[in-house]
Amino acid sequence: MVVALATVSLARADEYTASSFRVIDPVLAPAGFSSSTSFQLFGSLGEPGLGTSTASGFGLQGAFLYFPIVSTPVVSATAGDGLVALSWTAVTASLGWTVGGYNVGQATVSGGPYSYTSLGNIISSTRSSLTNGTPYYFVIRVEDALGYTIATSTEVTATPVAAPSGAGPVPSGSGSSSNNQITGVNLSGHGYPLSKVTVLKDGQIITVTIAGPDAKFEVTQTGLSAGQYLFAVYGEDSTGRRSSLFTFPVLLTAGVVTNISGIFLAPTIAVDKSEVKYGDNLAIFGQATASSTVTIAVNSNQEIFTKTLSDRQGAYLYNFDTTLVERGDHTTKAKVALANEISPFGTAVNFHVGDKNILTEPNSKCPKKGDLNDDCRVNLVDFSIAAYWYHRTLTTAFIPREKSSLNGDGRIDLTDFSIMAYYWTG
Repeated sequence: MVVALATVSLARADEYTASSFRVIDPVLAPAGFSSSTSFQLFGSLGEPGLGTSTASGFGLQGAFLYFPIVSTPVVSATAGDGLVALSWTAVTASLGWTVGGYNVGQATVSGGPYSYTSLGNIISSTRSSLTNGTPYYFVIRVEDALGYTIATSTEVTATPVAAPSGAGPVPSGSGSSSNNQITGVNLSGHGYPLSKVTVLKDGQIITVTIAGPDAKFEVTQTGLSAGQYLFAVYGEDSTGRRSSLFTFPVLLTAGVVTNISGIFLAPTIAVDKSEVKYGDNLAIFGQATASSTVTIAVNSNQEIFTKTLSDRQGAYLYNFDTTLVERGDHTTKAKVALANEISPFGTAVNFHVGDKNILTEPNSKCPKKGDLNDDCRVNLVDFSIAAYWYHRTLTTAFIPREKSSLNGDGRIDLTDFSIMAYYWTG
């Protein structure tokens, strides 16, 4: 493709002529952007370009078979007297996108229009000079290094209310000031349709809820003490497979219910073969949010990305052609997108491309290792049991347990703790 450019404000590949340039044999566009002080070009070049090229006068991001990756921030809103304290998870971006900064959008009507304030590359902001008793609605908009919006959070709301003399702040979003000492957290987001969603605080389960047919969930947990906590959420699909942990820190204020929105659980994932014969298809499947776009990544010499759709129950299936990768060990993982929300990638699963097909073992709800008290979980209880026996002589009764659940060498050491960390469920 031959392109001649002069000083113009905008050129697109579907524009064939203008007073100052010609485009001969245009190709599929748009696929990226280039810019300088005198022009912008939206389109693709004659050959596939992966990655970012730069020069003193322009920058180019080619995008043929190119899937830039960006996650969606999870936003926390805590109300106070005439203010709302916002914080959000840092966004991860790669394959052509970098996070340049965040904008906070503020409105008094759900859905906007929002008034935006540029914050730079920080992950918290306190919105002050607000009217007590008025609900406020917030979104966080993520921009890349060139100022283009690459992700927007879901909306979160909080209502500032003046605290009565001698009392703490009132609950955010409660709609009432009758109880000024409720402290807790309200969580909302996407899991899998009609699936179990588990919430943990500092590694301990505090509540379990069920997502709706649309995969949305919302749960409120009160009766907590003020302080800094590490919350985590995971989902369990219809076959018992668990999602990766979605973890975020939260600072709870006495007398306030903190709202946290935009939790988007990564898909579960599995493969039908632990070893697949080169040239045969590998079935990659799992469960995600209903009627959404699932991006599947397969690591190879060059990472491969492909997309498929989940059905109304959130189930997805993709038959991967193994001629696209070399023989050897590989991993695959998935993320999901719905509207303007994107989950992080979930846990990777392993497979081997070789000379024969070996089916994977049937899924089990219980971890294969690390569960020392037979509750089908590996958590702090098991860690405490192992810690008790650390560098101690094992009893005759405990030796079979160590052999079946840990590394079977008749002692408890750092190797066993590594095994528990690998199979950790919380």
